[in-house]
Amino acid sequence: MAGRNFEKFVDLASKIVAVGKNYADHIKEMGYAAATAATKAEPVIFMKPTSAFITQGQKIVFPPGCKNLHHEVELGIVIGKQARRVPENEAMQYVAGYTVALDMTARDQQEKAKKEGLPWTLPKGFDTSCPVGPFIRADQLVDPHNVQIWCKVNGKLRQDGTTKDMIFSVPYLISYISRYITLFPGDVILTGTPAGVSAVVAGDVIEAGVGDLSQISFEVARNDEQQ
Repeated sequence: MAGRNFEKFVDLASKIVAVGKNYADHIKEMGYAAATAATKAEPVIFMKPTSAFITQGQKIVFPPGCKNLHHEVELGIVIGKQARRVPENEAMQYVAGYTVALDMTARDQQEKAKKEGLPWTLPKGFDTSCPVGPFIRADQLVDPHNVQIWCKVNGKLRQDGTTKDMIFSVPYLISYISRYITLFPGDVILTGTPAGVSAVVAGDVIEAGVGDLSQISFEVARNDEQQ
């Protein structure tokens, strides 16, 4: 990890790997069977392109055709060195740090894709769908499994969770994903969202954070095609 500037992980990243259904309360609010959280054998994995990244000063833009855009606050893991088939007990050695992220989701389009058995690439991977905050060094977040993640919309708290409630841990996720997909320095793993996801509209301001370590703020805008 020496010699790399992970402050610019957005420029380094080759991919964003996201984890679905990693908090039991979110599974419940989305209408899945409550037993799913306890019995799931493997994580739900999907991808976002790096073109989904935006940073402070940019706007979240509705994707074409979307009428129901949701926020999902997540702890992001920033990978520090190439990881392939990493044992779970060694996985934390591959973590450069963390970030706060939003997994913006075109919920209406995602629900349609689910019903038709289609992938979530467009509802989850559209441009501006992954706002991220500054890089948090690994030594600044001593225990990634015991930190608050929160999200406000127009100053009102919408999501208030803790990573203690993650079903699959950080080292497990790194180990599991790296069995199938080689991870490279700067790659980001989104670790899932707690309950409280809800819709936003143009003009809303979304704030989100990881404890008191990092905070982001993004305005939501309509797509030019919808104005």
